[in-house]
Amino acid sequence: MPTIYALKPRFQALLRPLTDRLAAAGVTANQVTLAAAALSALAGWAVAFQSQARWPLLLLPIVLFLRMALNAIDGILAREHGMKSPLGAILNELGDVFSDVVLYAPLALVPGVNGWWVAVFALVLVISEMAGVVAVQIGASRRYDGPLGKSDRAFAIGLIGLMLGLGAPAGVWLNGVFAVMSLLGLLTVLNRSKAALREIAA
Repeated sequence: MPTIYALKPRFQALLRPLTDRLAAAGVTANQVTLAAAALSALAGWAVAFQSQARWPLLLLPIVLFLRMALNAIDGILAREHGMKSPLGAILNELGDVFSDVVLYAPLALVPGVNGWWVAVFALVLVISEMAGVVAVQIGASRRYDGPLGKSDRAFAIGLIGLMLGLGAPAGVWLNGVFAVMSLLGLLTVLNRSKAALREIAA
């Protein structure tokens, strides 16, 4: 099922010159991974502790875009500059889930947002990423199947942050959005699991 993740090769191509300069300067893939997690934590902290303000919400689309860029850069550094390592694989997987949770969970504190739906959405995203990783454990490749992968979630939450930051009132519509995203997340779990099983069967 097509997702925004399919655009990753083009995005990486745009970032490759910058990545080459970072590698020449001695920047490592693990440092970039940790920087993405730290950026996410700072943005999540701003939303949580300034939940009455709009400016942290307006930061979300910017931070999410930067995080996607950093994720692409750390992948290029690892693959094309000989920086793959067991520690890097652990940091990459845990860092993505950590970054998602610390960025998205604070939305539950924003006035008018139903915290229960945010919690459900956060739980489902963790399970969906686990489904992708478990595929490796049974002998398949890491699964990134949609319809709601990491990039798709980032786009949706960035758009929500922009709308709320510009003054759109939170309400029933937002509960519906989180409910739909949670259902799409569950479908993602199913698709990744089925794709992994088909892969090893083949």
